[in-house]
Amino acid sequence: MRLFSFATVVVLVFVLIAGCGSPRGRNDHDVGTCDMDEPNCAEGLVCNVVIDADPRCVAPLTIRGLVLDATDDSVIAAALVQAVDVNGAAVGTSAATAEDGSFTLTVPAAWDAEGAPVEGSYTLRAQAADFQSFPTAIRPALPLDASTATLIDEGWVIENALTTVKLLPLPGDTSNLGSISGTVSAEKRAGILVVAEGVAGGFTGFSDADGVYTIFNVPAGTYTVRGYAAGVQLDPAASTVATAEDQTGVELTQSEQPLSSVSGNIQIVNAPGDSQTSVVLAVESTFVEEAARGTVPPGLRIGEVTGDFTIEDVPDGRYVVLAAFENDLLVRDPDQTIGGTRIVRIEVPDPDMGNTVMLPEGFKVTEALAVIGPGAEGPEEVTTPTPVFEWQDDSSEDGYEVRVFDAFGNEIFSEEIGPVSGSATVSHSYAGPALEPGMFYQFRATSFRERTGERTAISSTEDLKGVFQYVETP
Repeated sequence: MRLFSFATVVVLVFVLIAGCGSPRGRNDHDVGTCDMDEPNCAEGLVCNVVIDADPRCVAPLTIRGLVLDATDDSVIAAALVQAVDVNGAAVGTSAATAEDGSFTLTVPAAWDAEGAPVEGSYTLRAQAADFQSFPTAIRPALPLDASTATLIDEGWVIENALTTVKLLPLPGDTSNLGSISGTVSAEKRAGILVVAEGVAGGFTGFSDADGVYTIFNVPAGTYTVRGYAAGVQLDPAASTVATAEDQTGVELTQSEQPLSSVSGNIQIVNAPGDSQTSVVLAVESTFVEEAARGTVPPGLRIGEVTGDFTIEDVPDGRYVVLAAFENDLLVRDPDQTIGGTRIVRIEVPDPDMGNTVMLPEGFKVTEALAVIGPGAEGPEEVTTPTPVFEWQDDSSEDGYEVRVFDAFGNEIFSEEIGPVSGSATVSHSYAGPALEPGMFYQFRATSFRERTGERTAISSTEDLKGVFQYVETP
């Protein structure tokens, strides 16, 4: 329970009594309550849920932070920032950063009887022209907890290291890139993944709480703009972007087409008992083949899978089905010489099966090689230009392939090393091109065996571990 001084409690009670509620919502026994549909709170107050009580007008809960360039910590103005809930849906207000890179978002929370926010979990999204969006598969956004807010004159505020978002500049010349913006007009419009799909791949953005979206960094070309989220079907829209043009007014409207389901089977082999994993649908146009990563729309994931699975309410589109795409001590079996290990692509609805899509074969998932470092528990800073990668030894291997990717999914280094004996772990020093200060990287190790001249992959490190950021020291 949050503790308050007597003076603080008096101030809070005065605010609640003096500023809250419409006249029709107040009586002698219910002073300060409000109606969530018609709040009518005093200026500077918001109507919010109270645990085990009626909603009340309270000082708002805000998230304050900065958006910076990850390479030099310079500020980024006009970046779009939004908070999303555990389901990936946008909540509260959205904001564009000021000239000093700062932003303020107002977010909903559940309050206790003392007038403090106690329940609410959020992660931040940010995007800007000339920068890679955040988060990405190897740069996850860590959750912010409403109960960590502090009370200041303006209300309750969450502001800490996690509210400073650092974006990576896109490589090369970005002066010829444009943007596509518009509105999602549907009953469910917040937190929709919006993808501009063209010959150069898929470029993404997310709609805010009002359904407004912007897709930055779009090359010149013709695109089909689609919206993706579980439970919502939208008609696609066409858009043509000229060089360095900002295309506006591209509206995505509610479709009458039915949603679909995707079903399949997971086979967990050579893994500890009681193992379980997850399955996600990544939009195919965003999928990076070499890194085996793609953008997953909100809600198109099912967890705790041990065998059969079904993902419901899937909108139309083309997807890549990925298993064990998170840190669950499991990976997709990398031996692609056997059935059930190839990456599966599907079309929804299926031309033959319609809206009930069945995968042609099951997924084989196996125990991962544990990452010792860097990046065993999350992205980790390294200050040496030649970091040492360490992972669990696979006792039956004939060797390992070590690969390093940058944050954009580009493979920058690959090397084979021989087997290890007499040690529970394997260590290998990076010997590739110079690391860029501020850039995020991921190393992956795959064990293999060779028989009669043929190589077979056995296992690998996990999809989202082994992430590190190179920080140059003076």
